[in-house]
Amino acid sequence: MGRIIISAGHGGIENGVRDPGVIVDGVTEAREMILLRDLILQILRSRNYEALAVPDDLSLDGTLNWINTRANTGDIALEIHANAFTDTTTRGVAVFFIANNEDRRIQAEQLLQAYIRRVPQMPSRGARPDTQTGLGSLAFCRQVIIPSLLMEVGLLTNPDDRRLIQNQRQDIALGIAEGLATWSRGGSPSPSPTPTPPGTYPVCDINLNGGIYDDKGIIVEGNAYIPIDLVDQLSISLPANYRRLPYQNIVYIRAVDLRDFSISVSWDSNTRTVILRSVLTICGDQIDKIMGHGNTSEVQLMMFLRSKNPDGLTRFPELPKLYREEALGEGVNFDIAFAQMGLETNFLRFGGTVRPEQNNFAGLGGIGTAPGGATFASARIGVRAQIQHLKAYASTEPLRQAIVDPRFRFVRRGIAPLLDQLSGRWNADPQYGSKILNIVRQLYEFTGLL
Repeated sequence: MGRIIISAGHGGIENGVRDPGVIVDGVTEAREMILLRDLILQILRSRNYEALAVPDDLSLDGTLNWINTRANTGDIALEIHANAFTDTTTRGVAVFFIANNEDRRIQAEQLLQAYIRRVPQMPSRGARPDTQTGLGSLAFCRQVIIPSLLMEVGLLTNPDDRRLIQNQRQDIALGIAEGLATWSRGGSPSPSPTPTPPGTYPVCDINLNGGIYDDKGIIVEGNAYIPIDLVDQLSISLPANYRRLPYQNIVYIRAVDLRDFSISVSWDSNTRTVILRSVLTICGDQIDKIMGHGNTSEVQLMMFLRSKNPDGLTRFPELPKLYREEALGEGVNFDIAFAQMGLETNFLRFGGTVRPEQNNFAGLGGIGTAPGGATFASARIGVRAQIQHLKAYASTEPLRQAIVDPRFRFVRRGIAPLLDQLSGRWNADPQYGSKILNIVRQLYEFTGLL
């Protein structure tokens, strides 16, 4: 069972202007979808599902990129919208799926049924292929690399639908959450790349570490698949139950799944080429070693942070410089430290128990049970404390600066030289190290190192 990723439609920055979506009688689509999304997340998390929210300030392209850079095998994604028609008598909920995908159609119908069970007053407009939309296709259905659906929860232009969306938000959220839970558990057929009967798949080129690979890949349901022989050449050991696609006497796997094995995967639509780059080509075996040297410049860190949060540098303009200087001084990989900051602070949005004025960029605890964790006198000291805490876990070498990390002495020195070993130590999340490493990969992809 994978994670459930939910995007609230509209609300992001499109062409330099915030997109509120539909506005009818003072009701704004973006705000209503955010409120509904947050309720869905609460319900799913209360039932022990791992659910993620796409940041609300992203454009459509930003949303697609945000999901695709985090997606793992088994994850699913839903975007929720309202809609508006000139005919105010038109009403109802609809779920859109990528055309000609039978599995996705079934999943759309199940999600729709779960909604209607909770809100029977809302008419159904059905599960529909995205070719029936005004655009002729939906990017969220076609360009998200994991199974994805788009739901229109009702029509804001219809007074009855608008009333239900505002007054029965809890019931709507319950219905959507229950449908997503069924989908995530595999209550509908899992997507299978094998056609019935077999079809003919278009081919694509494969770019491996900057060179064109001799063999070709194939395109299946909008995803690039590569020959298993290439996987063997990358020295990747796939689990025995890993999904494989036999086609014309060759075994293929989905390229994007290689992200689980330190492979960067992207797509060039102009040349129909899937681009694979091994992290090891730039980092050797160092990418997950906390002690080491980063690969990015101060400007690259700055631009990456701005891509994640345009306002991130407003309060802390020198933060990329501080990370490089403090990490280099102690021999810590500054790319890893910077990525950890991004995870812990949501790229300087904060929003948790730690406040920006605490200059605590890594969720460092204080002594005893001080609420909100440690507080530091300046951004530099806060960064220094984080670097020292990383070094405490990853090395037995002495510090080169006076200790400012309040919990340095409590760490068993050198117990966690690798990122994954921070999981359950620095943070209780068993995926903590993997999440930091994923941000490091995003950083390298953004800067062109991958």
